[in-house]
Amino acid sequence: MARTPSNMLPLGTKAPFFKLPDTNGNTLVTLKSAKGKNGTVIMFICNHCPFVIHVNKELVAIANTYHKKGIGFIAISSNDAINYPQDGPENMAIHAKNEQYPFPYLYDESQEVAKTYDAACTPDIYVFDKDLKLVYRGQLDDSRPGNGKPVTGNDLRHALDCLLENKENSTLQKPSIGCNIKWKS
Repeated sequence: MARTPSNMLPLGTKAPFFKLPDTNGNTLVTLKSAKGKNGTVIMFICNHCPFVIHVNKELVAIANTYHKKGIGFIAISSNDAINYPQDGPENMAIHAKNEQYPFPYLYDESQEVAKTYDAACTPDIYVFDKDLKLVYRGQLDDSRPGNGKPVTGNDLRHALDCLLENKENSTLQKPSIGCNIKWKS
């Protein structure tokens, strides 16, 4: 397993606009249409990465909990589906259904959205406030496949609680670690 860290986009960065197809319903989704009233989580994930598979249930649990609090969730796969067909749109739709994703699962075929977010790995997680300014980027928690630490979502949950309580998140923001995004050659 490759262990690629996040690039850690600067805090305060405005969320770049996108319009991508949702593999979950064959509709086009924009940042504006999917953003939450109180904040937005954008996650770069994919179907086959062991790091994402390891945290899928917690991502779903967090989305189900915080969506009720006005946080929007958006998942994007930017992997090259030619060389990694398991990450193609049809398989994404099946995967989203099997994992019961309560959020749109968008396909970034051109990989331009991943580039504008400076995404590097899966999972790569970004939290934006209600004005779409970056307040958190990094890991879900300290758990990784095989390290024996439980998946808790503590880092992301803390960031979302700080956002909702209008408190500064003074906790060290650690990069996510995962498989590299499978870039086209």
